[in-house]
Amino acid sequence: MAKYLLFKHYRGAPEPPNNVPMSEWTPAEVDAHVQYMNDFAARIEATGEFVTSFALSESGAWVRSGGDGQPPVTEGPFPDDRDLVAGGMIIEAATYERALELAAELSAAPGAGREPIREWLELRHFYGAS
Repeated sequence: MAKYLLFKHYRGAPEPPNNVPMSEWTPAEVDAHVQYMNDFAARIEATGEFVTSFALSESGAWVRSGGDGQPPVTEGPFPDDRDLVAGGMIIEAATYERALELAAELSAAPGAGREPIREWLELRHFYGAS
């Protein structure tokens, strides 16, 4: 089993067919989306393919070392957030094709109107992890 990261982006990916921002969804639409994600995770947890998932806020900062004895240097909020990661899921899949299938299924989570978003997800293999 190989590990893969499924990245969800706030911006930067090609526009999905159902491109209504979550901030414009009704509470019921948000609940349906979260329930789909939870059900998906539970189902692939049962098959041994789920590792973990996470959601991130839209704000953050760049941080680097300030040098010996100096405080960290920060810049932020992000100077360019087109590719800001919204969250993701780590999965384990027996084949790359299976990882693609799981990513496509996750992409179909409901959004506005409870219709599938069909959002673009970035699929990344963990380097050195088989």
